[in-house]
Formats: sequence, structure tokens, C-alpha cells
Amino acid sequence: MPDTPVLPEVAPLRQASREIVRELGMLEDRLAHADVTHSQCHALLELEQRGALAVGELAERLRLDKSVVSRVLRTLEQRKLVRMRADESDRRVRRASLTAIGRRVVARVHAASNERVDTALRQLGEHDRARVLEGLSLYARALAKARRASEVTMRAIRPTDDPIVADIIRTVMTEHGAVGPGFAIVDPEVACMSGAYADTSDPPARYFVLEQGGQVIGGAGFAPLAGGDPDVCELRKMYLRPAVRGAGLGRRLLAHVLEHARAAGYARCYLETMATMQRARALYESVGFERLSCALGRTGHYGCDAWYACDLRR
Repeated sequence: MPDTPVLPEVAPLRQASREIVRELGMLEDRLAHADVTHSQCHALLELEQRGALAVGELAERLRLDKSVVSRVLRTLEQRKLVRMRADESDRRVRRASLTAIGRRVVARVHAASNERVDTALRQLGEHDRARVLEGLSLYARALAKARRASEVTMRAIRPTDDPIVADIIRTVMTEHGAVGPGFAIVDPEVACMSGAYADTSDPPARYFVLEQGGQVIGGAGFAPLAGGDPDVCELRKMYLRPAVRGAGLGRRLLAHVLEHARAAGYARCYLETMATMQRARALYESVGFERLSCALGRTGHYGCDAWYACDLRR
């Protein structure tokens, strides 16, 4: 699959981000008005906002390694800006909270930061201020979504995944009304996908899952097209949990499956879907699948009403 071209907005957005970092003085090691480093400042702000936090909780909020956060908290404790106390329900866990001195430092951070941002925003009209807020909020959410997508891994299905994958398939197909005879939801393999797509399958058939935080969140695979030519495979049961859609994971998964199908010697990949699944169809078309006028092979999925094929030799 070809690499996706970089969007034209990338370079100017990166330049604008660098300018913001410089203007905010974030290239300096410390905030002069509070005498804390940027990481220490963010730790203090999170503790003010969320109350007492364990090291792991704070590390997750700051997107930092626990060892780094431990060092940050140790320094803040030494400076009497935070206090560390054992959790009442689990004495092995220590929670950090702000001291009175720490709250005064946070107040200075807010006062200086509010003044700087307020002064900058007053250079703009009301409409442009709203545009700045909307744009930065959108960008922050996009960055978070991209980060979560980068934390997802792909691997071959395992027997322990079978009940989870079956649940995903049944849940998503039911969501789209693809239930009953004529749909893949009733295929016997749904209950034991790892057995149907073993590495030793001949002709080759493989199924891959997406995993995030130790949880399987979707999957897709390929297998010989039943009743079709031997060099044609079928894209099988590509479904993602609703909560993780829209982050580019479907595109990554599809590219992975097609690359393995190509390596297995298949020349074409066929798929069946429904006309109502517009987002899925748009994805297929964007990577080279072309609409067919009728079904291929004998899959038994007569409930589907949209058919596509992709040339894997390109």
C-alpha cells in the first residue's frame, strides 16, 4: 500500500506550533515567575485540578513515564510544594497532593499565564478569539486521537481472543442490521476464529486483531474466496469497536491484511458489504477497491448488496 502523502497544512502548522512554544517561553528550563520546571508546573496544575493522585495516575495524565513523574514529585516534596501520603485503602500506594505553599505557587502560575494569554487575545476581535479557541481545541483532540491510535498494535489472532472477536463481530453486525441468514454473523467460524484462520491454513488464511491497552478492539482477515478462482482471496469480517473508529485504525488494519494477502500469493481481494455502510465503502474505495456489478464466488452471504475487488499486484 502506498504511503499517505503529507497534508499541505502540516508544515505551516508545525511552524505555528514552534512560534507558540517560543512566545510562551517554553524553551526556557524554568518558569521564572514560579521557579519550577515545565514538568513540575504541569504536575502542580493537575494536582490542583484533580486532588490527590497516585504516581501512576499522574503519569497517565501527563503522558510521562512513571519514573520521570516519581522524580518530579520527589523534588516537589523536597521543596514542600506537595505532600506524599499513603492511600487509606491501600497503604502500598502513595498519593500526592498540594501543600499550602504549592497552592500559592499555582496561584502565581495562573496569574502570570492568564495575564499573558489575556493580553494576546485582546489583540484579536471577538470572532477571531472564538476561531483561536475552536482551532486549538480541535487540534488538541486530534493529537489525542492520533496518540491513542499510535498505541494500538496488530497481531495474529490467538485462541484466547475468540470470545472477544465473536462479540465484536456480532455487536457491529447487529448495529448495522446485518443479522440472520445471508449474513456473516451466522457463519460457524465466528465462534472460533483462531481455528478457522490458523497460520498453517492451506490455502493461506489469516486473521489479525487490533489491541489497545491489552484489550482487543477490532480485527480483520483474509481467506480463499469460496467458489472463486484460486488466486482470489476474500476480505473477511473487518470490524472495529465503535469507540475507536475515526482514528485511522481501519485503514492501518486493512493495509496490513492486504499486504499479508499479497505475500501469501493472492492476485485479487474480493469483499462483500452493504450499501448502507457508507464509511466502510469509502475506506475500501480510497485504497483501490472497485465496485462490482454482481457477487463473486459462493460465500452464501446473499444479504450483502455491495461488492468490491482490489488488484493486489499493483
